[in-house]
Amino acid sequence: MKALTWHGTKDVRVESVRDPEIVNPRDAIVEVTATAICGSDLHLYDGVIPGMKAGDVLGHEFMGVVVDTGSKSTLKKGQRVVVPFTISCGGCFHCAVQQYSACENSNPAEKQDMSATLYGHPMSGLFGYSHLTGGYSGGQAEYVRVPFSDVGPIAVPDHLEDEKVLFLSDILPTGWMAAENAQIQPDDTVAVWGCGPVGLFAIQSAIVMGAAKVIAIDHYPHRLELARELGAETIDFRSTDVREALLEMSGGIGVDAVIDAVGMEAHGFAVDNMLDIAKQTVGIGADRARVIKQALLAVRPGGRVSIPGVYGGMTDKFPLGALMEKGLQVRSGQTHVQKYTGELLDKIEDGTLDTTFLISHRLPLEQAADGYRNFKEQQDTWTKVVLKPGMEH
Repeated sequence: MKALTWHGTKDVRVESVRDPEIVNPRDAIVEVTATAICGSDLHLYDGVIPGMKAGDVLGHEFMGVVVDTGSKSTLKKGQRVVVPFTISCGGCFHCAVQQYSACENSNPAEKQDMSATLYGHPMSGLFGYSHLTGGYSGGQAEYVRVPFSDVGPIAVPDHLEDEKVLFLSDILPTGWMAAENAQIQPDDTVAVWGCGPVGLFAIQSAIVMGAAKVIAIDHYPHRLELARELGAETIDFRSTDVREALLEMSGGIGVDAVIDAVGMEAHGFAVDNMLDIAKQTVGIGADRARVIKQALLAVRPGGRVSIPGVYGGMTDKFPLGALMEKGLQVRSGQTHVQKYTGELLDKIEDGTLDTTFLISHRLPLEQAADGYRNFKEQQDTWTKVVLKPGMEH
């Protein structure tokens, strides 16, 4: 089959690889009909996530049709399914309390040491996202093996086309959980850093949850326009002092909740961020944490901090004093996708949530490398790329 494989920093290639096979009784094989490039994929593309090996198949946002099942799979051949990017067993302590992205059993034992050393506990399995998370082949391919297929995939009705439901795999529940983690109240002012796909879905979710005011922070004109179309007010951080603007827009008290939808590769020309860029470039492993630092200083005392943006390493010059002295609440983490898919599918069906507005480009799988390059280099206009195996060039 054809699949997109990683071969180093900014080197991804569509190649022929072995077809997946049923390995365990709970497995299923899915023929991919649509897959997407995620902002998190760019961290792999940029070489800032450890644990990648040449030939690894990328991609964690995908859906398709079931073509084969193991004896204990609950799926049926011919079903259309969306597959969560989190691989979860359904039976461990964390799965039992719906903390699916902390599953204890989906990352194979022989691959747990690296993440356990970095983070104190091993990470769960994720599709197409390094050997830190199990080394599973991803969904930017013609076919995928789906472990624990009785727990993860959600069947979708035939009257909803792929593009309406594809983002149930990751970015829609990620944006929703980001807003949920911000514990939004009806009179809240909420600031969201980053108007990429997750940030835009976090903005949409915060508005649906009843926030009085949502403020979007970015520097790309088109992305800021998309945020305004959702109902947000906007700040261009290249031309505005963000903290001063947020104070003014919140009546001088500071915003009630902040959402960092940027993560480890923040933009900006502040001295601390430029130093972090230099460290990240030479491989020291320092995350560019400019956004979370700014957010901690901007949120009001007693406020809430939500971090859906991906961080993978260490950071320095962190304002720990602000976190403690202001009495802030912080919630973060990979998304517990399976917890949200049913509820969000209902909201797609009844029109509460629109999932297609951010799609800018549709490409055949064979052009995935071009998609990555443009998604990285033209972030203002390439807001979301959907890849379709079998699509005519």
